[in-house]
Amino acid sequence: MGITYTHRAAVGAQWLSLLAGCLIASSALASNDQAALANEADGRNWAAGGRTFSEQRFSPLDAINPETVDRLGLAWSLDFPDVWNVSTIPLAVDGVIYVAAGFTVLHAVDARSGKLLWKYDPKVDPKKMRMAWGSRGLSYWNGKIYAGVQDGRLIAVDAQTGELLWEAMTIEPGDNRYITGAPRVFNGKVIIGHGGADFGKVRGYVTTYDAETGQQLWRWWVVPGNPADGFENEAMEMAAKTWNGEWWKSGGGGTVWHAMTYDPEFNRVYLGTGNGSPWNQKLRSPGGGDNLFLCSVVALDADTGEYVWHYQTNPGETWDYNSSMDMVLADLTLNGTPRKVLMHAPKNGFFYVIDRENGKLISAETIAKVTWAERIDLETGRPVEVHGARYPNGEALIWPGPAGAHNWQPMAYSPDTGLVYIPTREMAGYYDDRGITRENWSPEGLMPVGVKLFFDDMPRNAGSTFLQAWNPITQKQAWRLDTPGGTNGGVLTTRGGLVFQGRSDGKLAAVDAHTGGILWSQDMGVGTQASPITFEVDGEQYVSILAGWGGSPMLMGSLSAQSGWVGRQYPRRLLTYKLDADTPLPASPPPVTAVEVVAAPDFKVDPEKAEHGKLTYATQCMLCHGTAAVAGGYAPDLRASRVPLDATAFAAIVRDGALTARGMPPFEELSDAQLEALQHYLRERANDEPSLFDKAAMLTRFGWVFIKMQLMKYGLMG
Repeated sequence: MGITYTHRAAVGAQWLSLLAGCLIASSALASNDQAALANEADGRNWAAGGRTFSEQRFSPLDAINPETVDRLGLAWSLDFPDVWNVSTIPLAVDGVIYVAAGFTVLHAVDARSGKLLWKYDPKVDPKKMRMAWGSRGLSYWNGKIYAGVQDGRLIAVDAQTGELLWEAMTIEPGDNRYITGAPRVFNGKVIIGHGGADFGKVRGYVTTYDAETGQQLWRWWVVPGNPADGFENEAMEMAAKTWNGEWWKSGGGGTVWHAMTYDPEFNRVYLGTGNGSPWNQKLRSPGGGDNLFLCSVVALDADTGEYVWHYQTNPGETWDYNSSMDMVLADLTLNGTPRKVLMHAPKNGFFYVIDRENGKLISAETIAKVTWAERIDLETGRPVEVHGARYPNGEALIWPGPAGAHNWQPMAYSPDTGLVYIPTREMAGYYDDRGITRENWSPEGLMPVGVKLFFDDMPRNAGSTFLQAWNPITQKQAWRLDTPGGTNGGVLTTRGGLVFQGRSDGKLAAVDAHTGGILWSQDMGVGTQASPITFEVDGEQYVSILAGWGGSPMLMGSLSAQSGWVGRQYPRRLLTYKLDADTPLPASPPPVTAVEVVAAPDFKVDPEKAEHGKLTYATQCMLCHGTAAVAGGYAPDLRASRVPLDATAFAAIVRDGALTARGMPPFEELSDAQLEALQHYLRERANDEPSLFDKAAMLTRFGWVFIKMQLMKYGLMG
C-alpha cells in the first residue's frame, strides 16, 4: 500500500519540526556565542584573537598574580616538527586549545594534557605560496573553527572532530592576494580580508560570509577601481576624488590583512586598512591626493557593509605606514565626560584615541621616535608632515621605517590600570626612488613597491624594542621595559595585575602591570613573536603560547640572527603553564649567534654575475633566507651551506623542488644562468663581514637629507 497524502503530510510536519528545532538550537548556540564574545567578565575561554569583541586582550582571571606567579611552571608542551611557522594567537574553548601552524594546518589539543585530539590540513600548494607568512589567528563560533588559508580560502571546521564543514575561495585564481590574518565572527557572519599589496597589482577588499553555510553576503572594496567601470557604492565614488592618474592600473592597495574589530554597541565593523600599491605615491597617484581609504580606520554597518565613517592616519601614504594594527574598544572618561573610544597604534609611531561613534579624532601622540611628522593637528586630524619626508629629491632616512613602531603583534588594555601595553620597535627606514619613473616602473617588475630594494644587511643594532605602558587619557608613557632583539611577541594583561609577553631571547615573561618590573620568566627553548592567551579549565588558570622563530624575523638579517635561532633545528611548539606545575622543558639546541660560513677558496666570484644574482635573490629568496643572504629565522643561512657550491644539488632544490616537503618551494622559472648568478652572489656575500649600524657613516651617506629634514621640521630652513 502506498503512503497516503495524510501520512506524507505528517512525515513532512515531523521533518519541518525537526528542522525548525535544529535551526532554533543553532540560533541559540550562535546567540550564546554572541553574548560570550561581548562578555568581558567571563574569562574561562579565549574564543577570538582579542578574547572578546573589544579586542582588549584583558582577562578577568586573577589566580596567577604577583604573589603567586613564582609558582607558575610548565604543565606540558607539544612540538610541531612538520611545520615552519607558529605565529598564531591560539584559541581555548571548553578545555581545548586550537592553533594554526605552517600553512594553516589546524590542531586541536587537550588543554589539560597536551594530547593532540585532531589535525586538519587544508593542503596548500607550496608552489603558490612564496610570499605568504604564517597564519596569525583563528575564530570560534557555534562549534566551528574559522581560519583564513594562505591560498585565499576561508574554511569552517568542526571544533570537535576537525571535519571540514565548508570552504569558500575569497580571491581570484592566479592573483597576488593571500590570507594570513584571522577572520572575525559576529551576528552569524564571518568576515575576512587578505594581503598581497607589497607584491604586485592588488586592490584590497573584505568579504563577509554566512557563518553556517559559507554563502557570500557582502563585499566592501577599500580603494576605488577604474571610474570607467562605475563604482560599487557612494563611498568608492567619494574615494575616487582623492586619487590622481590611472591608479587602478597598479591596483591601489589598501589590503585588510590583519586588523578588524566588531562593535556590538553600534553594530559596526572597524577595518584597519593597508598601504598603497605601490608604496610610492609618486607612481601610484601622481600629483598627490589623500588616496582614500588607504591607511585608515573605516567603520562599516555590520549587517549591510555600508560605509559609516573613516579616519585616515596617513593621507596619501608613501612609506608603508599601514593601519592594519589592532584596534581596541573601551570606555574612557575624558575631561569628565564618558566617551566610547577606539584606540589604535599603527605603524607610523602615533597612538590615536578616536571617538568610535563618529570617527572624530580625540588625541594623538608619539609612542616612539618619529621624524616624518611634527604632530597630528587635532583640529583637522591630519599629520603635520616634515618637509622632505616624502623623499621629493629621491631619498629620505626617517623614523619609523616600514617595519613600524608597532606592527601586527597585538597590544593589550587593562580597565583596571587604565593602561595600554604596547610592544614597540624603534628602527629607521631608508626610502630611495632615484631613477624610478612611471615610464620604467611596473607592478610586475623587480621593485613592485616603487622604491629600491634594500640590498644591505640589517645590522645587529639597526633597531631596538621595548614594552611600554601607555596612558591613553594623558597620552603619556607610564613605564618602559627594554626588551631584547629587533622583534618580540604580542601581549595580554590580566586582573591579576600581570602582562605576559613571549620574547626573542626565548623567554616567556610576566611583568608587573603597574611598574613594568619582570616578576617571572621561563625558557621556551626558542624565541617567538606569537601572542600568549590565558583561560580556565576545572577552576585552574592556564597560560599558553606558541614558540618558534619564523615569519617576519626571517627577513631582518643580523638584527634577527643575533637572537641565535637561525635554522630548522629549533623547535616549533605549544607551551602551556599553570600554578605548581613542574614538567621539564624538552631539550632543544642552544642559540647560536655566529654563523660558520663555508669556506670555498677555489670559488672565484664573478662580480657581474654576482650583481645579477643580487636582483634574483632579492626578488625570490630574501623573504625567507634574509636580507643580503644573512638568515634571520627558520630558513637556513645559505652562506653556511655547501649546497650552493654544487650546481646540480642547487638546481635540484631551488628549481626542481627537492625540499618542497620542508617548506622550500620550487622556482621552476629560473634559468641555468640565473642559478649560476645566485651562486656567485651567495659566495660574494659569504666573503662579506657583518657590520654594526654606524650612525656616523649613515649620516655621512644620507646626512644632508636627514639634516635638511630636521632643519625644516624646526622651521630653520624653508
